Amino acid sequence: MTPYVNLIGQEGRAAVSSSSELDKRPAVDTHDEPSAEWGWHGTFPKGIRIAGWLSVLATFSLLIGNHHGRTENIWVIAFGTGMAILLIWEQVRSRTSWRR
Repeated sequence: MTPYVNLIGQEGRAAVSSSSELDKRPAVDTHDEPSAEWGWHGTFPKGIRIAGWLSVLATFSLLIGNHHGRTENIWVIAFGTGMAILLIWEQVRSRTSWRR
């Protein structure tokens, strides 16, 4: 690792410090993220997938109805299929991300 030059706060003089100082910073500021103070700070990956599949089912349920034309059905099928493809792609990507 090469040291970097820090010119901030130095009147024209360069101060050299190691790059290990960059690693020692607080991970989450409790002022910006209050949930980090009481121990939890994350997302709901399983909940997001469940909500996504429920949205796909709700979209396909729009096919039931008194449609006179087929244009609405084509858009509903395309949108629901697109959401399903994105959910499957995200699932495959999250399972293989550790292998790269």
